[in-house]
Amino acid sequence: MKIGVLGDNENVMGYKTLGFEVACCDTKEAAVCGLRKLARECAVIFVIEDTAKDIQEEIYEYQEEKTPAIILIPGSGGSLGIGMNALNLQVEKAVGSNILEGKDNG
Repeated sequence: MKIGVLGDNENVMGYKTLGFEVACCDTKEAAVCGLRKLARECAVIFVIEDTAKDIQEEIYEYQEEKTPAIILIPGSGGSLGIGMNALNLQVEKAVGSNILEGKDNG
């Protein structure tokens, strides 16, 4: 099982040294291409939140699929809250209510 990371060069190159598949992108078009490439090769894809905010529609296309699992993670500038919001929605969908709401998520 391969794990991929999608984002800008600064945020993803460290993952390459750990053996992750990496797709570097600095434009929306490059991010979409990188996501599609990683989706063909990887079971799990970590997407840097700064990149994810530009390709939310494309990420949404994979949400109903068994693989890849797409997980949003903060970049070097800190969290934008997008990943936690996505997690809250998935938990609410699975459980029927948001059991994470009101918890210290930071």
